[in-house]
Amino acid sequence: MDLTITLLLIAVLFLILGSGVWIGLALTGVAWIGMELFTTRPVGDSMAVTIWGSSSSWTLTALPLFVWMGEILFRTKLSEDMFKGLAPWLERLPGRLLHTNIIGCTIFAAVSGSSAATCATIGKMTLPELKRRGYPEHIAIGTLAGAGTLGLLIPPSIIMIVYGVTANVSIAQLFIAGVIPGLLLAGLFMGYTIVWALLHPDRIPPAEQAFTFLQKLYESRHLIPVVSLIAAVLGSIYTGLATATEAAALGVVGSMVIAAVQGELNWKNFRDSLLGATRLYCMIALILAGAAFLTLSMGYLGLPRHLAEWISSLGLSPLLLIVALMVFFIILGCFLDGISIVVLTMGVLLPTVEAAGFDLIWFGIFVVLVVEMAQVTPPVGFNLFVLQGMTKKEITYLARHAFPMFLLMVAAVLLLYFFPGLITWLPEQMAG
Repeated sequence: MDLTITLLLIAVLFLILGSGVWIGLALTGVAWIGMELFTTRPVGDSMAVTIWGSSSSWTLTALPLFVWMGEILFRTKLSEDMFKGLAPWLERLPGRLLHTNIIGCTIFAAVSGSSAATCATIGKMTLPELKRRGYPEHIAIGTLAGAGTLGLLIPPSIIMIVYGVTANVSIAQLFIAGVIPGLLLAGLFMGYTIVWALLHPDRIPPAEQAFTFLQKLYESRHLIPVVSLIAAVLGSIYTGLATATEAAALGVVGSMVIAAVQGELNWKNFRDSLLGATRLYCMIALILAGAAFLTLSMGYLGLPRHLAEWISSLGLSPLLLIVALMVFFIILGCFLDGISIVVLTMGVLLPTVEAAGFDLIWFGIFVVLVVEMAQVTPPVGFNLFVLQGMTKKEITYLARHAFPMFLLMVAAVLLLYFFPGLITWLPEQMAG
């Protein structure tokens, strides 16, 4: 009976999603159908209380603030300045300016929180510049597709806030836990680029200009604004001076100061950034509200308990459980965006994960990393859509050249499983 109900609700969900209804409304509709048909609980008051409770959470306040911060910075000269500051240091590294994609995304991820915004902002600047200088387009696109996903893993991250609210864990600790895995993944991407460049030395243009050490230091002045903002936001969280929400407010003020100094803080940019942040947050909030109601509905139906019991009955080892969940999330990522994946599955999976003995901070970073993979898997890879809009290339072309980055993310998951301290060390030091 449980299996029949589950299959029916999944079929209804995909039917509603396929008809073009917004994801948040689709989740609410499926939850309403499940409660109305298969439980005796009154639906109306349950829906009202749950949606209000999920929407009025103080923890969630950090989300629109970080989104707004990213929107403000998206409209400044920050990305252009990063290219000027980074390029002189990369002339002697195999792959040379190809690394601006990866390092630029790593830096911008630390002030953005959005994978799509990171990919779009850095891509708008680097792709035309790399093409003009004669770098192979396919490797430039591949590294950008992979590195753009760092917007989810390196704090502040929108999806970490969503997970923290859903799993009821510290968002500040999640943020700090993402630092080392984010740098590890960026290092893997750079390592791949170095190996590719050494194997294809004839495809990399020669260095255009030799910089002395003092010239490199002078050009690095362009990095001061973004590095200062990162230090202020993450430093205030790590030292305990600010909560995630207060750090987000600090980030908004800091991004406005940067925009003002660069002469970009005018009424048009202020209005556009505020409207852009409002639109994005309203979409996320609707998905979260629908998912909270669906989680309640699934709880009354008993589906999470039965699924947890079924997974437990399989007797999977922790490694096999993680591999199974990774495959499960990758398949979901072919059809749903990252936030929807998290809010749809956490209510069902967290009891099983806790029973298996996984730390919820560690599991949160694992989930974010696997959702990153979904950003470069067709047909609903958000980063692929962003790149398609910028390059006018086919999705299959983009996915093919992003595939090596996908494999590096799989390698990163295995590294984090066998060396969990890469995730848990910094939160432990922060708590201490």
